[in-house]
Amino acid sequence: MINDIYDVIVVGAGHAGSEAAAAAANLGSKTLLVTMNMQTIGQMSCNPAMGGIAKGQIVREIDAMGGYSGIIADKSAIQFKMLNLSKGPAMWSPRTQNDRMLFAEEWRIALEQTPNLDFFQDMVKSLIVENNKVVGVITSLGLQIKAKSVVLTNGTFLNGLIHVGDKQLGGGRMGEPRAFGITEQLVSLGFEAGRMKTGTPPRVDGRSLDYSKMEEQKGDENPKKFSYLDSPKLEKQMSCHIVYTNETVHDILREGFDRSPMFNGTIQSTGPRYCPSIEDKINRFAERTRHQLFVEPEGWRTVEIYVNGFSSSLPEDIQMKAMKHIPGFENAKVFRPGYAIEYDYFPPTQLHHTLETKLVENLYFAGQINGTTGYEEAAGQGLMAGINAHNKVHEKDPFVLNRDEAYIGVLIDDLITKGTEEPYRMFTSRAEYRLLLRQDNADIRLTEKSYNLGLAKEERLKQVNDKIEQSNKLEAYLKDTSLKPGIINPILESISSAPVDQAYRSSQILTRPNMTLEKLEEIDFIKAEIGDYSTEVKEQAQINIKYKGYIDKERDNVAKLLRLETIRIPDTFDYENLKSLSAEARQKFMKIRPKTIAQASRISGVSPADINILLIFLK
Repeated sequence: MINDIYDVIVVGAGHAGSEAAAAAANLGSKTLLVTMNMQTIGQMSCNPAMGGIAKGQIVREIDAMGGYSGIIADKSAIQFKMLNLSKGPAMWSPRTQNDRMLFAEEWRIALEQTPNLDFFQDMVKSLIVENNKVVGVITSLGLQIKAKSVVLTNGTFLNGLIHVGDKQLGGGRMGEPRAFGITEQLVSLGFEAGRMKTGTPPRVDGRSLDYSKMEEQKGDENPKKFSYLDSPKLEKQMSCHIVYTNETVHDILREGFDRSPMFNGTIQSTGPRYCPSIEDKINRFAERTRHQLFVEPEGWRTVEIYVNGFSSSLPEDIQMKAMKHIPGFENAKVFRPGYAIEYDYFPPTQLHHTLETKLVENLYFAGQINGTTGYEEAAGQGLMAGINAHNKVHEKDPFVLNRDEAYIGVLIDDLITKGTEEPYRMFTSRAEYRLLLRQDNADIRLTEKSYNLGLAKEERLKQVNDKIEQSNKLEAYLKDTSLKPGIINPILESISSAPVDQAYRSSQILTRPNMTLEKLEEIDFIKAEIGDYSTEVKEQAQINIKYKGYIDKERDNVAKLLRLETIRIPDTFDYENLKSLSAEARQKFMKIRPKTIAQASRISGVSPADINILLIFLK
């Protein structure tokens, strides 16, 4: 194996690395996945859940592209919820609670069954770089393994440092060693590096909790799933629970602030804005008398509980003392305390949109090394890095998703053009075309693209085409079928909607607030005609009819933007001598080297006047 030359070597087997390795191998590249521990492939380092606001859309996109995350989330799910159902369909986001051990097991099984994929357990301490081109890796055992491309997905392991109060431990996760050598080499090659921080809450013994004092959170009555394929449906579910901190808990936590690495200057790196530690929350929001905590089971056959919302780097004695005053936690037994971890990352403005680095050819970065946080963001980057590493070594065109095509496209474009100085997390608000990028239509948006790449199988494409055909057929029926007042008015009355005095088409009636296909199926002849359509087809047709005006408007906006995307900027464009540009724009253009006018316009600090100047000079 060591004498082989691999097409792609993936370093790290977390969510980014696993998807990268699977994508490259499934496309036909001879691939090697190098990990420090074969027992932690696909490990859920933090909360045992997949999806959520905007993240659920990413998981569905990965699945539509032929990635593994959605299927594995379905196989290991213990609860499913569709979030934001009270809002419009652009906001609906699927989420699963997962069995942590089963999730990692399913990942390993899936990867071991993937052709063209080899495994090696060791730490990569450096890259082999010749003439600004990566040609392999060197492991801690001194083995040199040659490759045509390398994907780095090191997670939190690059010079990882764990903090519990005033104690510090070197590690990438609690109980696992950190990786060293790569950061120092990359900096010597001219890369800019930084430090970020994340954290994790305590794990407790579920047998020691009193759930009668908590608010039960059940899964959906009719749970869906992530994958568009025939992954198993969730037949039974486990409940989560909600509980709240109180002023006593806050007062005890404050006792440890002088020993907190966050407040005594030990930690100076930036943590996640949208998932702060409990001490950060009570410090920043001092006026709040309580904070919500989610009590989440870790799996079917374990008593371990994840206390979501209680992430902390405070001393362990303070954590345990404060926890005893949370309702239901009076007798809580702690398996392990929460901790913070600092790690190296590389500002992603140093990458092309393919996730290949600008300084070293055929070297790709994906996941937390790019400054992101979250399994889903990492997995989406890993998928794209794996695809593009394969394409590059086989002399195929780069594969890039635009902002109007996928949340993955929004994620990568944000990272490349804007960079990030704090852990980047995806939200629906980051996508300007979120009505087009819904969780229900990811397969329609992306499967054909993936099939043309050679990643998605023919079975997937057939399912998508069948769904489109059935949805079009259902829409046509609703547009052609009229409903007389005597038939529809009783239903309109039941939803407090104004009655009609003449016949209206079913599609027109469906556009009314609170009107659904389910209500229309109360009419016998409509039920007889559309009752056999699948839930997914009905959902698709209903959204297309109810939101047609908004969807058409977003597509018009996309068309306008695409005109700017076609105006390309030469790689050799001389920004330095273009003195009419603002100093900030000139500096950022020289650093990022945008490929198009549209990309240039999205760079933070660039004004419309700067874009107009560029357009004039390009003409």
